[in-house]
This record gives sequence, structure tokens and C-alpha cells, in this order.
Amino acid sequence: MDPTVAKKATAALRRIEGQVRGVQKMIDEDRYCIDVVTQIEAVRAALSRVEADLLRQHLQHCVHKAMHSKDAGEQTRVIDELVDVFRRQG
Repeated sequence: MDPTVAKKATAALRRIEGQVRGVQKMIDEDRYCIDVVTQIEAVRAALSRVEADLLRQHLQHCVHKAMHSKDAGEQTRVIDELVDVFRRQG
């Protein structure tokens, strides 16, 4: 993984970790439900951004490399891997 992408993902995940602790605190403090749900949506959106960055990195590096190789087995493996990822999301 590109060190810049890894550093960005790590920083984002640390922020998300703090957000999750904040949500937990909101629940402990019996905060208004919609406020808690709103914060959970923010956490989910932040995780989606990290996921997109990591997927972009994977496509630009690993998938690109496999598609330009002469190894048909590796190409098939990478395609199947991506199909499985998108199937899980659906």
C-alpha cells in the first residue's frame, strides 16, 4: 500500500474511533435519539470515504498490475476478488 494512502487512512480511522467513542458517550448520557443517529450516519460516511480511498488504491496498484500481467490466473483472481467485494456491499 502506498504510504501516503496508509497514513491518510490511519488518521481517518483514528478520527472515526473518536467519533464512535462520542456516540457511545451520547448514548450513556441519554442524548436525543435523532442526534445519536445523525452521529452514527457521520461515522458511516467517514468509513465509506476510507473504504473508497483504499479501494481506489487497490484498483490503481494491484488490479492495474494484474491486468497488465500475462498471468490469466492472476487476472481472474483479482476480478473475482472485486466481484466478491461488490456483492457483499449490495
